[in-house]
Parts: sequence; structure tokens; C-alpha cells
Amino acid sequence: MDNATATIAPSGATIDPREAAHFGTLAAEWWDPEGSSAMLHKLNPVRLGFIRTAIDTHFGTDTRSLRPLQGRRALDAGCGAGLLCEPLARMGAAVTGVDAAPENITAARAHAIAMGLDIDYRAGELGALSLCAFDLVCSLEVIEHVADKPAFLRHLAGALAPGGLMILSCPNRTARSRLLLVEAAERLGKVPRGTHAWDQFVTPAELTDLAAGAGLRVGEPRGIAWSPVQGLHLSEDLALNYIVTATRA
Repeated sequence: MDNATATIAPSGATIDPREAAHFGTLAAEWWDPEGSSAMLHKLNPVRLGFIRTAIDTHFGTDTRSLRPLQGRRALDAGCGAGLLCEPLARMGAAVTGVDAAPENITAARAHAIAMGLDIDYRAGELGALSLCAFDLVCSLEVIEHVADKPAFLRHLAGALAPGGLMILSCPNRTARSRLLLVEAAERLGKVPRGTHAWDQFVTPAELTDLAAGAGLRVGEPRGIAWSPVQGLHLSEDLALNYIVTATRA
């Protein structure tokens, strides 16, 4: 399915109904490290390493602390079934997770309860949920799936507290990402078919412009690359995927 041409979303909405339906069908396997979300499980430690460093740098927290987000509020927009929300909660944050697919939220709540974690999960349009004043706002591997990217960035910015930190990640739109993240990954069964539409990927320059339009200033992006020796790792190579901080301009 070509997700780029199949978007049927109401005017002004950020949720693409077909994208939400696609990911909703994967909800039951989200926490299976060998299931349809296996690549996210491999990606998560790399993202968390970047996030932890960004938290310590931005808020001046002790790098040795196990709970650097104690007393702070965190939002994960496009949370899936909670792969990022749960580590943020363990870092001490009061976490809210939002997703377009109700099935994902059901799976996320059940897993959080089983883990003894208190996380506020909500399904629906980010801009309709009246969320604000979060110290940390994350949206990882999400912007390439939304129907209205400028509106989505504005909603993320509106949820960020003054002095807060935002973290975004996205596949880059390059020839290499098309070959490896779409063609090879889907054909080899590494990710479910229909997960990615390459022309919806966002380049770092485009994300910088989108962020500026929402009153945000982005930091220096780091690539998330892969090699046979290191596996997935943070890199200067932005060709496949990248992760970046943002703050209010």
C-alpha cells in the first residue's frame, strides 16, 4: 500500500486513519522482541542512550542518577504500546502516552499494569487532548506517519513547558533509506509490509523548517546507523535515521 497517496484524513487532522489502523493491527505483538516490532526493540536502547544524555545536558541532572526525571512530566506522542513510556516512568517521570490507535493504548495499559507502572495513556488526536506544560516531549518514528506535519509540530510545541526539552526522530529521505528501510526491510520481513512510505520521510533540513514554523529550534542531529560490527548505533551518518533535540526558540 502506498501510504502517501492513501491518506484519507479530515481537514486539520494529524491522524491518518489508515496508518492508525495499520499499527493497531500490530498491538498484540508490540512487546514481543521477536515479533512485528522487533526492530523497535533493537532501536530502543540506542534512542534511550541519546535521550538520557540529552536529559542530563539540558536539565543538569546527575549522570549517575537512576531517576533523572524525578518530579518532571513527560509526554510520548505516538507512543505505540509504551516501549518508550515505561523507561521514562522508571526514570522518575509522570508519563503521559498518546497514540492514534486505541488498540495500542489498550496493550500499553495492560503492560504497564503488569509492570507495576502508573502511566496515563490516551488515544486520539494530540491537539484535541488539551495537553500542556510537559518538561519532556518525545515523538520518535512518528512524524513520517502523520497526515499534517506542520500541525503535528505545532501540537508538540504547544505541549512543551517553558524551558522544556523535545526529542524527535525520523527516517531520512535518502536513496539508502529507500533501499534498506523500505524495500529490503519489508521484503525480508524485518518490518511489516506497509509500515513505511518513503516519500513521507522527513530530511533534517525539512524537520528544521517544520520546527521553526512551530516556534522551535532544533539541535545538531545524530544519525542512527547500522553496521555488522556495531549493529544499530549513534553515528554522524544521517543517511538512514536521525534523532535530534528541540527547544522553544
